[in-house]
Amino acid sequence: MNAERIKGSSVSVIGAKRSGIAAALLLRERGADVFVSDSEPLGGHERALLRQNGISFEEGGHSGRILGADFAVVSPGIPPHVQVMRLLEQQHITLFSEIEVASWFCPARIIGITGTDGKTTTATLIAAICAVDAAERGYRVFSAGNIGIPFSSVVGEMNRGDIAVVELSSYQLERCETFRPDIAVITNIMPDHLDRYEGSMQRYAAAKYRIYANQKKDDRLVYNADNEILRAHFGDRGRFVPGLVPFGMDRERVAEAGEQYAAMDGEWLTTVIDGRKERVISDDGLLKRSFRGGHNLENALAAVAAVKVSGIGVLPIRQALRDFGGVEHRQEYVGTINGVDWINDSKATNLNALRRALEAVPGKMVLIAGGREKGDDFGELEKQVKEKVSMLVAFGESRDKFASAFSSVVRVVQAGTLEEAVELAVQQAVAGETVLFSPGCSSFDMFENYEVRGAVFKQCIREIAE
Repeated sequence: MNAERIKGSSVSVIGAKRSGIAAALLLRERGADVFVSDSEPLGGHERALLRQNGISFEEGGHSGRILGADFAVVSPGIPPHVQVMRLLEQQHITLFSEIEVASWFCPARIIGITGTDGKTTTATLIAAICAVDAAERGYRVFSAGNIGIPFSSVVGEMNRGDIAVVELSSYQLERCETFRPDIAVITNIMPDHLDRYEGSMQRYAAAKYRIYANQKKDDRLVYNADNEILRAHFGDRGRFVPGLVPFGMDRERVAEAGEQYAAMDGEWLTTVIDGRKERVISDDGLLKRSFRGGHNLENALAAVAAVKVSGIGVLPIRQALRDFGGVEHRQEYVGTINGVDWINDSKATNLNALRRALEAVPGKMVLIAGGREKGDDFGELEKQVKEKVSMLVAFGESRDKFASAFSSVVRVVQAGTLEEAVELAVQQAVAGETVLFSPGCSSFDMFENYEVRGAVFKQCIREIAE
């Protein structure tokens, strides 16, 4: 798409959450006739914003008016199999994601990050490193996408030479047709969202691979060579790929996968870029209480590989990594009460993220887990739960499934609410233990998103401390 084709075109925006509203405002500003449609009632702020900008809308259902569009923008939370999507496809209306729309107007260099786990931490690290470098070199850095800020809401502020760090979920990539990051990063691919992809890992992975579908040979693709799925996928050199930059903990394996790479060499995070080997930082200099665990070394490797191939030197990387304190809701240290550490890992919305949290936290713990499960096999965590957990407090829709999966290896108690789960954990945890809140499931049974869920957990801890 280009500006001339957008001007005067008719666009239906399906879904009036943050990304839908942002796309509607951007397209209206660029001269499109925009109509917003949502199956749920809109909030007062959304109604006012659309009216102020002269954008027509409907709420509480989708009418036939959406079918008169030249193309449609679909919010990522809308599953592909629902009726409104089928109607649009039957009318041969092209469907785009908000990410795709924003990319049409983006003059900045794009670093795109996707993966099952670690993408928010990696994106945040990349932005932090770029910000240190930008302070010296005069460009600006924008964080957007799945990290919580719609790409469409900030793309109008960007100039050539700026950097857009865009976190991307599989949902956002599904409807991308021409989106092309200068540097793409895939942190890993593990089972997740299988309810959306009809139980197919192949379909889920295919959505992730769209991040590099339009890259050219001079672009770069950073990927985790320790991840079996990615290693097998990119080991097949018969398919076209841009310049591959593997990263991983196993230096020999990573070095075999590519001439340019980032890997752990002993205690040092090391890069080889354009034939030059550099020691960036030691693991002692990187890992803090709020940023610990082997998975965070992987996140750091991914971030360093991405910024090094973008031309950033070692000094700003070191400074940013030393200052980095982690990401809110991702293994976030909340406090210590009566000798018990409390960790908020609300962003653990799948079992692989829960596994990583169990491995990262030292010593015994009380685990609070639950929410809306995604069709994963809970039995895969039996070993870690048996080794690390003294009691499991299960809450939400999946509490019965947690109890069924783990009652044979650990004491499991069930709670009706998160607040009740916290109270049960307070009663059980003893000095020297950790209470880990790592749900392993989505938040949508009880909360709007994982951020709200994490905020409720932290409020509970503040009240206990007081």
